[in-house]
Amino acid sequence: QVQLVESGGGLVQAGGSLRLSCVVSGLTFRTFAMAWFRQAPGKEREFVSGISWSGDSTHYDDSVKGRFTISRDNAKNTVYLQMNSLKPEDTAVYYCAARKLVVLATSALYDYWGQGTQVTVSS
Repeated sequence: QVQLVESGGGLVQAGGSLRLSCVVSGLTFRTFAMAWFRQAPGKEREFVSGISWSGDSTHYDDSVKGRFTISRDNAKNTVYLQMNSLKPEDTAVYYCAARKLVVLATSALYDYWGQGTQVTVSS
């Protein structure tokens, strides 16, 4: 049974930082590309960042470039999202997702999802 379990969300003031983690079990983690998506109330789920199976290639939406950093530890089956300089518009439920091999920005192309973790940024 595949499980993706996110943690690290919370309430933070604008300008603050949070680090999200996603622990994966039930699949060969090192062969999967991982991504973070987010969904704000009343909005579509959107791509935030992705990382290749090896960790050599990372991708970011323009809205988070320079502020967020994605990384992975294949020995711990974990992917991280370091979020700095947070803004109120970053408020959303953040989901990690997995798909074979390559990162894509389309949520429908991901095979496995976590339950999400709430991030709230106050102004």
